[in-house]
Order: sequence, then C-alpha cells, then structure tokens
Amino acid sequence: MKEQKVSAQMGDILIKEDVINLDQLKSAIQEQRETGKRLGETLLNLGYIDEPQLVAYLSKQYGVPTVNLDKMDISGDALKCVTRESAIKHKLIPISKNGSTLTVAMSDPSNIFAVDDLKFATGNYIDVVVTSERSVKNSIDKYYGSQKDWENSEHERESTEAVDKLLGDLDDFLIEISSEEDIDINDLEKASEEAPVIKLVNHVLVDSYRKEASDIHIEPYEKTLRIRYRIDGVLYDIMSPPLKLKNALSSRIKVMSNLDIAERRLPQDGRIKVKLPNNKTMEYRVSVVPTIFGEKVVLRILDQDSLQLDLTKLGFEDQQLGVFRDTIYQPYGMVLITGPTGSGKTTTLYSSLMELNRADVNISTAEDPVEYSLPGVNQVQTHEEIGLSFASCLRSFLRQDPDIILVGEVRDYETAEIAIKSALTGHLVLSTLHTNDAPSTITRLLNMGVEPFLVTASLNSVVAQRLVRVVCPECRHEAEVAPQVLIDLGVAPKEVSDYIVYKGQGEGCKTCSGTGYKGRVAIYEVMGMTEELKEFVLSGASALEIKREAIRQGMRTLRQSALEKLKHGITSIEEVVRNTTADD
Repeated sequence: MKEQKVSAQMGDILIKEDVINLDQLKSAIQEQRETGKRLGETLLNLGYIDEPQLVAYLSKQYGVPTVNLDKMDISGDALKCVTRESAIKHKLIPISKNGSTLTVAMSDPSNIFAVDDLKFATGNYIDVVVTSERSVKNSIDKYYGSQKDWENSEHERESTEAVDKLLGDLDDFLIEISSEEDIDINDLEKASEEAPVIKLVNHVLVDSYRKEASDIHIEPYEKTLRIRYRIDGVLYDIMSPPLKLKNALSSRIKVMSNLDIAERRLPQDGRIKVKLPNNKTMEYRVSVVPTIFGEKVVLRILDQDSLQLDLTKLGFEDQQLGVFRDTIYQPYGMVLITGPTGSGKTTTLYSSLMELNRADVNISTAEDPVEYSLPGVNQVQTHEEIGLSFASCLRSFLRQDPDIILVGEVRDYETAEIAIKSALTGHLVLSTLHTNDAPSTITRLLNMGVEPFLVTASLNSVVAQRLVRVVCPECRHEAEVAPQVLIDLGVAPKEVSDYIVYKGQGEGCKTCSGTGYKGRVAIYEVMGMTEELKEFVLSGASALEIKREAIRQGMRTLRQSALEKLKHGITSIEEVVRNTTADD
C-alpha cells in the first residue's frame, strides 16, 4: 500500500512538471505490476526519463543530497565496512569513511532498517546520499566484483583477526555442554585450546546471550560465511569468520546437539543445553538445512528465566485483557491466537495456561516443538514422521480426561475438526492459526472446510498479535512529527495533540547497542465472538464486514493498539508502520 502511494505521488509530480505524460505513466505502471520493480526504475528502463531526472526527483522526495557514482573513486576503507551480501541485500554502496561516519549511497533513503542494520554491524554513524538503483548495482559489480583477491585473502585475513579479537576474553567465560539427560562433558577448556572452532562456537553462544538475541544464524555463501543475531525481532550482521570454517562450525554444533555429523543432504533438528558461568542453564533449539553452498544452521535461544508468563505484562490494554480473560475462563469452547512466526503467540498461550493451571484442572498440550517446560502441564512433542500428529494427539487427549487442551497449530481440516468437536464436548481448547488479523481467521476456518454453524458454536474469541520494538529508555528523545503524519496513521485530528512521539538516539548508546530500541512488547487485536458477530458469520459476511462490525462493538485493531503504544512513548512511528496496516 505504501509503495503504491509513493508511486502515485511520483507519477503525479513528474506529470505536473511535464517530465512525462499520462500515457507514459499508465504504460510504466502496467510494466511495474508485471516486473515488481520501483516506478522510478521502470520509467528509466522504458526511456521515459533519464538518470539525472530520476536522481533529482529522489533527492527532492527524500531531502538528501545526490551523488554521481560514475565520477567517484570509492575508497577501499569504505568498501571493507560493508560486505557484498549486505550491499546487495540493502541496495546500497559505501562511498567514503570519515572517522566514525560511514557515507552510503542508496536508491531508497527511507529504508531505515538498512540504516539500522549497518549502524549495528559497523558501529559507525550512517550518512545517506541518494542515487539510482541502476548506479548502485553497477558500482557493486564494479568494486566488489573486481576485488576478488581482496575478498578471498584480505577480507578473510581481517575476518580472522576480528574473530580472534572477539574471542580474546572468552577464557573467563568457559561453558559446559550437556545433553538432554544432563550428561556433562568435562575438559572443555582443554578442548577449546586444541580446537579454535570449539572456542568460536562457545563465544557465539555466550555472546548471543549477552546481547539478548533470540536467534543465531550461521549462513554459508559462495565466498563468505556470515553469522547474524536476531535482536528484538531484527537481524544484525555480527561477524564473518573465514569461509574455510563453515563445515567445522556446522559439524561442531551437530556434535553438541546429538545430530548425524555425516548427513549433509537432509534437514536435521536437535537441541543443545548450555551451562553458563553463573550456573544459569540455557537451551538452544537447533535447525540444520542444506543450502547450495553448505549447511545453514539456525539456533533458537530458549531462556526459561526470561519467559514472561504474566498476562498483565504482555501488552494487553485493560479492555482487551478483560475480553480475553472472559473467554479463557469459559468452561468450554475454543480460543485462537493468530499471527506470523515470531509474533509471541507461544508466550500468550503459555501465559494463559499458567493462569488457568490449578490443582483441580487437567491440562494437556500437543506442541511442535515443546519450547518451554511448564510445571503441572502434560506436554507432548509431536512427531509427524512416526504418525504422532496434532490430530492423533488430540484423539488421545480425549481419552485422558482433560479439562484444557492446547494444540500447537491448526494446520488442516482434520485438526480443526477434532479441535472443534473437543470444544463442543466440554473442553477448553487453545490453539494458533496463521492469519493476518482476527476477522480473517473466520474466513480461514471456513476455507478449511469447517461449517459456519460449527465455527459460531465453538469459537469463544480470536486474538491477533504482533511484537513491536520498545524505544530505548536510555537514549530516547522527543521527535518532531508533522500532525498530518499522525493523521495518516489513523490518529483522529482532535487527538493529535495528545501524542508525544519518541525515537532512540541510537549512536553511542551502550544500552541498545546503537539500535535505538531495547526489548519488545506485544500489540493485540482481541475479537470476542458476540451473538451479533455469530449472526454475521452465519449469514456469509466477508472478513471486512466482520471486522467493521467488531470495531463497531468496541474491538481495537492492531493499528489502534500500536498507536496506543506510540501515544504513551513506548514505541516509534517506524515500528507502527512496520508491523501494522491501515484500517479500512
């Protein structure tokens, strides 16, 4: 939606300035729909505008200086700050470095995520200038492509030195590795002295914990090896070890997680349990997937101590929490949590279970995988390959005298059918579904083949959620925002004066490592199934009609929930836009 608005604005301006005519704009928009490229690049490719005209417009649109890359000699110091992969991913090229300021040329200066990524990865302040996407691509091919010797030797040498520097203080942070059965492996200190790769893996595990990362990505490419952390929902480049270590790194992690070290053609999943120096135990869920350049390894960090299981502290507004609690305290029925992967659905479900968990209640869960152990809850790990699916677990649970059942995900009609029948026969069923918002969950169930009368009879509520980053409390400052920006986001004009918008300073802040954000909080859309909404479903209403009726009855949408967090200085405008869409 945002891209279409920008494209329309650009076309209107270029027509108004007599740069192109209406027929050319229509032709370019048609071509843009077929290729998926930006309108400016499409107009350039069709020959309707030239590159200086495009760059001049971009400079005027974003308010940043222009640069002609064809007339520049880019310094090697600048190129060394950004990897080829990062340059291609973010469509930028570093052009100069002056002290702690790195200047980069981009075709889209509004890409704040690329700027944040570079700021975190390089530790420099990022100054942006604008040029065309074609110029960026040509410069990447010219400078990175012509420096193969630098990539293969100089870059690897400097990467090795950087890794050695990072590992310099690891001796004081030796860790013990144990299997699922807590079988300790001793003499790790001696092993780390004999095998540098073990020392590197140990450092990554400890460093990711220090930086409060949620995931570790170890990714091999044709000429580079990259390690990234996901911190507060955003991936950051951390280091690029020598490419020759890629097999050793994946093999070491496989050994630690009891996987088949000889199998490099098929995906594998495992777990690592780590004892940190402070006697704290951490678990890492390991996923190994073969790619064309080697095995990519992703470790999901599971910190039991940091798991927030208090419904009042997750981010619910008072009205939303009241509706949600009313539905989970019903003696039977189904409650669905929706959202993309990594949106905090599991935390909301676990928090609900812990609130409902009493000595007189029998709770059983079927999960894939079981992420955290909950005291007093009977948790089952599904295994599709041996026939232990969500559906088969559900059937077994019904013979176990349950009061509350949690199903990790409703993936198909069979699981949905059994879950609904369970909800109709005196059980409370909690589960998740992948949809964009709460109202579209109804449509998703109907598309699975569930009859409308079964949906209305069984469903208590639907909760959609996302996670937004919290502005760093140490470096935040008030940001100047035009009232129209807030109005465009959905704020009522009369309420604009109530908003004080904050953003993180970022640069130099140790608390947030220069990102401007520290931690995340959930935003929710809670739709209780009232009698009026049930009538809408039975009459065949669309998701949009259901949404409008739910809003009329008081439901706060994801955008409204995010704006409430913005109003109270918790998050930023960028996070509101990144995680929510405008209400129709």
